[in-house]
Amino acid sequence: MGKPTGFKEYARQAAPYRNAVERIVDFKEIYTEHDEARLTTQASRCMDCGVPFCQSPDMVHGRSGCPIHNLIPEWNDLVYRGHWRDALDRLHKTNNFPEFTGRVCPAPCEGSCVLGITDPAVTIKNIEMAIVDRGFAEGWVVPMPPSVRSGKSVAVVGSGPAGLAAAAQLNKAGHQVTVYERADRIGGLLMYGIPNMKLDKDIVLRRVDLMAQEGVTFVTNVDVGDGTNGTLPVTDLIDDVDALLLTTGATVPNNLPIPGRELDGVHFAMEFLTQNTKSLLDSNHADGSYISARDKNVIVIGGGDTGTDCIGTAMRHGCKTLTNFEIVPEPFPDRAENNPWPTWPFIYRVDYGHEEAAAKFNRDPRQYRTSAVEFHDDGNGKVSSLTAAEYENFQKIDGTEQTFEADLVLLAMGFRGPEPYVSEPLGLELDQRSNYLAEKGDYRTSNPKVFAAGDCRSGQSLVVRAINEGREAAREVDRFLTGSTELP
Repeated sequence: MGKPTGFKEYARQAAPYRNAVERIVDFKEIYTEHDEARLTTQASRCMDCGVPFCQSPDMVHGRSGCPIHNLIPEWNDLVYRGHWRDALDRLHKTNNFPEFTGRVCPAPCEGSCVLGITDPAVTIKNIEMAIVDRGFAEGWVVPMPPSVRSGKSVAVVGSGPAGLAAAAQLNKAGHQVTVYERADRIGGLLMYGIPNMKLDKDIVLRRVDLMAQEGVTFVTNVDVGDGTNGTLPVTDLIDDVDALLLTTGATVPNNLPIPGRELDGVHFAMEFLTQNTKSLLDSNHADGSYISARDKNVIVIGGGDTGTDCIGTAMRHGCKTLTNFEIVPEPFPDRAENNPWPTWPFIYRVDYGHEEAAAKFNRDPRQYRTSAVEFHDDGNGKVSSLTAAEYENFQKIDGTEQTFEADLVLLAMGFRGPEPYVSEPLGLELDQRSNYLAEKGDYRTSNPKVFAAGDCRSGQSLVVRAINEGREAAREVDRFLTGSTELP
């Protein structure tokens, strides 16, 4: 703790985003340049709280603290003192990819910051991002291949945050790791699920290239599955390696099976986001191979990060109008009595997409306690409008129906679990939510040679929790292969 009275002397001042009106005309990152003076001041607000709840996750409910146990007070103090290189080393002890979490994590650490009981929390996320960005800028982040190889091989199926974290750790332990990705680029959710303005893809590729230099092998355009439709049989793959780790994500989206769902113009959010990013990277949208929101009345059904990303992407396309349905009530501005510190605060927030829509259309795009009940045909098989109604406790209130113009509807209603064509040939047991059945902390499936981690095991969750599971699963795979482990 560098400045004992820092939390009394300085107010919270989070790093601002770029101006909303200016940033919606491009897909560049929304963040502004790091201000070292501001960061040093903000780091000084980290108080000597005795028990750092920020780095101590709630292991029962998982709704507070940092899932990867980041040593937050330590690197806050180091930043305050100007020891940025040491802060980077502390950050990398627990987090393989702080450049990802510093951009996309909702920061449960800040929700459980002790200062947050009475004052706004420390700007932990801003400081984390600044540390790792400076580390790359200064050339402190370099390849560190293992000095000795174990002779053991591991196949990781899926290159999202869980798969990449596991691969990095297993490679560090000396195993030969091959990561298989069915898309044409490595990164999974990081590459195609999160748009560029929130996570530039050069940031992802920079880390992937570093891992390749350290000895990890990446294979793209290979869909591991049941051997049909051009997939690589997973039963063949498992015979060629000493262990198999599944990190395939939760990729089956929740549907909205109401009349008119089959109409052209009604899409799952990931169809919209994936095609947009691929076209942007391939041709800067010149190929037209994406779902365009330009000059359309867009309705996003569902909130959360995915819904916000759909809003931000539609804004950059130049949509005509934008409305966001959320079936839940509007959150309170402050914690409710049943939502005490240090649990995650379920409060009203304005994310980047909401800010952008409000800047252009002069209103918050969200309409609470609302969902669609029917999509309407324009006579040519395309959606032209929808009927929506108000809901109470997820039950429709009769007599509240109203019609909205809609040329493009995006379903951002979460995900159910992994696609079954990988698990079925292996005979893996599933849990009640169709995820791969494997206990947290052990990660072994019903097949003793197969492990599972991330969203495919736990269900849809955060990038930071996927990194946690990837790291922990790597530890257990290493133990399985060698009989012991030194991985954290």
